[in-house]
Amino acid sequence: MTDAGGAPERQEKVLICDCEGTMTLDRKALEGGFAEGCAKAGFTQLCRGELSQFIDQARTASGLMVACTQEQQTFHEALGEADIDLQPSFVNIREQAGWSEQGSKSAPKMRALLTAAEVRMPDVPTIDMASAGVCLIYGAGDVALEAASLLKDRLNVSLLLTDAGDLMPLGAMDLMIAAGRIAGATGHLGDFEIHVNGYAPVRPSSKDGLQFDIKRDGAAARCDLIVDLSGGAPLFPSHERRDGYFKLDPEDRPGLYKVLFDIADMVGEFEKPRYVDFQDALCAHSRSRVTGCTRCLDVCPASAIKPDGDHVTIDPYLCGGCGACNSVCPTGAAGYAAPSTEALLRRVRTLLSSYAQAGGKGAVLLVHDPRHGPAAIEAMARYGRGLPADVLPFEVNEITQVGLDFLLPALAYGADGIVIMGPTAKRSEIDGLAGQVAMAEAVATGLGYDSGLVSLVLEDDPQPVEDLLYAMPAVASDRAAASFNPQAQKRTNIRSASTHLHAHAPAPVDNIRLPAGAPFGAVRVDTDGCTLCLSCVSSCPTGALTDNPDKPQLGFQESACIQCGLCKSTCPEKVITLEPRFNFAANAVERHVVYEEEPFECVSCGKPFASKSTIEKMVKTLAEKHWMFQGAAAEKLKMCEDCRVQAQFNEPGGPMKLGERPTPRTTEDYLREREEENGKN
Repeated sequence: MTDAGGAPERQEKVLICDCEGTMTLDRKALEGGFAEGCAKAGFTQLCRGELSQFIDQARTASGLMVACTQEQQTFHEALGEADIDLQPSFVNIREQAGWSEQGSKSAPKMRALLTAAEVRMPDVPTIDMASAGVCLIYGAGDVALEAASLLKDRLNVSLLLTDAGDLMPLGAMDLMIAAGRIAGATGHLGDFEIHVNGYAPVRPSSKDGLQFDIKRDGAAARCDLIVDLSGGAPLFPSHERRDGYFKLDPEDRPGLYKVLFDIADMVGEFEKPRYVDFQDALCAHSRSRVTGCTRCLDVCPASAIKPDGDHVTIDPYLCGGCGACNSVCPTGAAGYAAPSTEALLRRVRTLLSSYAQAGGKGAVLLVHDPRHGPAAIEAMARYGRGLPADVLPFEVNEITQVGLDFLLPALAYGADGIVIMGPTAKRSEIDGLAGQVAMAEAVATGLGYDSGLVSLVLEDDPQPVEDLLYAMPAVASDRAAASFNPQAQKRTNIRSASTHLHAHAPAPVDNIRLPAGAPFGAVRVDTDGCTLCLSCVSSCPTGALTDNPDKPQLGFQESACIQCGLCKSTCPEKVITLEPRFNFAANAVERHVVYEEEPFECVSCGKPFASKSTIEKMVKTLAEKHWMFQGAAAEKLKMCEDCRVQAQFNEPGGPMKLGERPTPRTTEDYLREREEENGKN
């Protein structure tokens, strides 16, 4: 086809190769998933013998997707040599689908993987970090000295020895050396601060061995990089996520040399993803110095989250991007941005709908991260049975970022199972994720779906994961897939998904009990003890508890309750309890009256101004027990704020009683007095 000017018409193209016949491709099914002429699946060696055809296709392409990730460099070089300005995308259908004992059945999965890859992920916001190249080597003996010597010509290196051993003095003292032990450290790449006990710089007069000055505690220093070869405990929690800090085994020389090679050029400015988009207006951490929600504080492995008044603050320089805060945050205040859950749901919806449209049944979503997942999947494909045809791999930045707002929508969009796969090293970080999986299971089983719909597997060996995937029952539900659009609001996605799952449930019920700490539930009020003081309303961060400006009344909207417990902690009567549950009934999104009373009318002017129980309790508590409110003084408690002030000022003999106000004097008064005085004279 040509355009009006005679040049070939440019179009989006998808090129699919069977990798020298090692994959069985259903050409008709794959090409039929795209607009006419866009997809071509007849290639067998696109990266070598058919490279010229790749160039021909690229010349008339406005956008290009290649179903191969192994030969990306080859394709980039070919485009450069042909002077074609095009940035193709690459999708792996070989290890993820074709290289499998069920590869001949994988056409629906291949088509789904290619279609989902067209959903573009938004750019991740970044922050800047700067390093001047000031590097601290911390360790003992020859290993630490060797590391310092290798870096000293590239970086500004200091050596802090935990044990000098039998090290000899340097012939040329071109390296700052001291002894001591780090008692504490703070900071990140470009801005570390260390505190050292037993600090003693080396003496320049050292002759047959290193000698040091008198030791002192409390020394402090700053640096940009730290290489920790001490062999002791890490200086930071979740140390592998602390940018600029390298904790190494002093016996692992190959690992040491690799790190030294990598950090030799760590001078200048660097970009780091801003993993979390935090909205403090949505945070329910605290109100009036009463602590409520601490879920993100409880799960952050890097200690990057700190209380900050009524909300928390997240230090983006310390944040390692695990996403656990996003997983457990009940309001969406801590939202993951690498990418957002909304963006992930757009892609997972496309993946599942494309799979179903291509005839796929019983989709199992395999959620993994980009570090462990691809290697495990490749090992299964090369040395095992490969992924089953109904298992759709889905990559997220961190498995610990996954929460209920991802799991329930994925099930609603058509997943018949979700397996979250990660390495055993994640075990110290999965408490939040495990809780989210438990809640998703509670919702699913409570509605009559099979147990095990959502599972979490941490294995370094891919064989057990492969066995699990093949052992899963082939369950293809007949429920319709949800069609709602993913939203930026976390609870909106959860509510939309749960409503769909409830509508198609094998055994729908209105309420499902959830584990303690779940972010959904009801508030129970013992109305016999409630005085309608409404302190719970003022403390509620989401507006789930409300008042009525026209009368003493307490209202509640269950869908807005996050079970933070602030109302329970604030209530002076201690009559509030929490009931974690998921309410599917329509009234969950409606406000209903929990308790109301007739207003108490002012005994002076008759204006309603408080609840009867509140005034009666005040009178009983104060008039009967406090000398200031004996007799007639107790009547002031029954007055509105205006009448109470007037009564205070008009009380006979009272301390606030004023005398009669003097008559104002005017000019006429002075003139009249003058005339009277002149008349007398």
